Amino acid sequence: MHNVARQQRLADLREKIATIEKRPLLAEGAAALGVQEPAAAILQAPGGVLHEVFADDQRNGGAAFGFSLGLARGLISEARPAVIYLQLVHEAQDVGLPYGPGLMSFGFSPKRLIIGRMANPAELLWAIEEAVACRAVAAVIAEVKGAPKVLDFTASRRLSLRAASGGTSVFLMRYGIEREASAARLRWCISPASSQAPPFDDQAPGRARWHVILEKGRLRASLMKAGLELWLDWTEHGFIAAPDPAEESDRRRDVASAVHGAAPAAVGDRMSQAG
Repeated sequence: MHNVARQQRLADLREKIATIEKRPLLAEGAAALGVQEPAAAILQAPGGVLHEVFADDQRNGGAAFGFSLGLARGLISEARPAVIYLQLVHEAQDVGLPYGPGLMSFGFSPKRLIIGRMANPAELLWAIEEAVACRAVAAVIAEVKGAPKVLDFTASRRLSLRAASGGTSVFLMRYGIEREASAARLRWCISPASSQAPPFDDQAPGRARWHVILEKGRLRASLMKAGLELWLDWTEHGFIAAPDPAEESDRRRDVASAVHGAAPAAVGDRMSQAG
């Protein structure tokens, strides 16, 4: 009887895992790119998902962190009020720490961010798994340089299953152009993009903008092409879709041509020319 019950539990667990892994993460109802919708309508990944957030170069780490934090902010709730940020001690000395006033301008209270520094990759992986098990944590953001041996496919699969079981999302920030086999359900490639100039003042700073490529993810066929590459702007309400820079440039040229080609209005029309 004991063996039969154990086999049944294993079968139920395998079925649950298969269901989780086959479920598309970005829903059919996601808005078409270019429509001004919040991230909840564009990036509908639920909690409990393992993400890989790649930047081709470490100098773009700020963009990767901002993207991860933006998605993590959307997972915060009364039951899960905290986000944990983990990095290695020696790397923290090189890249620094999140800046409190900067977080506030991002709409994120520093009180919600818990920062941990680990001595080595093994401790970092252990800390991620322990944080995922905490029901008060909405997301864990961990900075992982290189390809540490402890973070192999088996470790990433274990982490993905724990994230799905606990409902806490994990964002592994990684750097470089190399990609290894991983059980991450979504893999993003992030880079900063030029902001759109604000109306009436081309010299003023614009909104923060990201160039985002979804390299890996289970999308339904109707969204696979549309969701592969996009540009995102940040607002106080979260991410919104931004126009393709090439299309935006063409539109500006058309507007400029129309304005420059218009006949100027007569100055002082019908006014007396007498001194």
